[in-house]
Amino acid sequence: MSGNDDARVSVGRTAVRVPRIGFGTSALGDMPNTYGYSVDEARAQATVEAILASDHPFLDTSRIYGAGRSEARIGAAIRAIGGLPAGAVISTKLDRDVETGRFDAAAARRSAEESLAALGLDKVHVLHLHDPEHARDLGEIAGPGGAVEELFRMKEEGLADAVGLAAGDVAVMMPMLRDFPFDAIITHNRHTVVNGNAEAMIELCVERGTSVFNAAPYAGGALAKGTAGFRRYVYQEATDAMLAPLRRVEEICARHGVPAGAVALQFSLRDPRVASTICGVSKPERVAQTLEWAAFPVPDAVWLELSAIERDSADPEATRAYDPG
Repeated sequence: MSGNDDARVSVGRTAVRVPRIGFGTSALGDMPNTYGYSVDEARAQATVEAILASDHPFLDTSRIYGAGRSEARIGAAIRAIGGLPAGAVISTKLDRDVETGRFDAAAARRSAEESLAALGLDKVHVLHLHDPEHARDLGEIAGPGGAVEELFRMKEEGLADAVGLAAGDVAVMMPMLRDFPFDAIITHNRHTVVNGNAEAMIELCVERGTSVFNAAPYAGGALAKGTAGFRRYVYQEATDAMLAPLRRVEEICARHGVPAGAVALQFSLRDPRVASTICGVSKPERVAQTLEWAAFPVPDAVWLELSAIERDSADPEATRAYDPG
């Protein structure tokens, strides 16, 4: 896969074009409660630099990741290399007031201002409304004077070239997608080789011309690291029952000599409805590994066997105790 413009995909009806692979940077903000490990500043900066030097220089972050550390570390890396390289794409997200859950226009504006200051940028390519399901009042977000109204105002002001909706709960996202002309969405953990919770939402996006960014194709890391040593699924401690479908995927891959991570990634890349697949990384080596997995030859027999596995349609994070740290 190439990072040249011909290999990129337009975001909605905007002029923004993104690589088919992007890199999620929440773990770079040091979020041990979510991922089970820490990431120090030097490792985070080296990872960002590796992403920006790759053929897929697409970074996705958020104001809330690591209480702002993710954006701050990305900004430091950008400064260290002398500025954002030509062709690089930055996506970030408006977040609620964590203390109060408030998510009106003022909270959205403050989030954007803090993001731009931390990143050291005057604008971003894509700006998403983030995690409305965790705010205090959906009506406050979507109503007059709310965060959605402010998000579109920011696009008009030139603070973002494209705007989107990034959330988990499909039941919350669907009405908002019908009511507002978002350029893109981010769904995570809900369109994987073992889970299809986002299927109806992806179809709605296709109908509306809204680009789909599919994040977390490895089900929170399990399919990248292996369930034998990483007993977590979608950011929570996992039982054997939760890991059973992933282990079936691993068994199929092992018989064919194919990394499960390559299959998990290519499952998303093969879907023509997905504009870009966002893979979380927490060290430079993972950037190179991601691109290797994207090109790894997967036999047709693997896809045939995987097609016999019934993907779960339930919300995989229904039992997750959300913790932004």
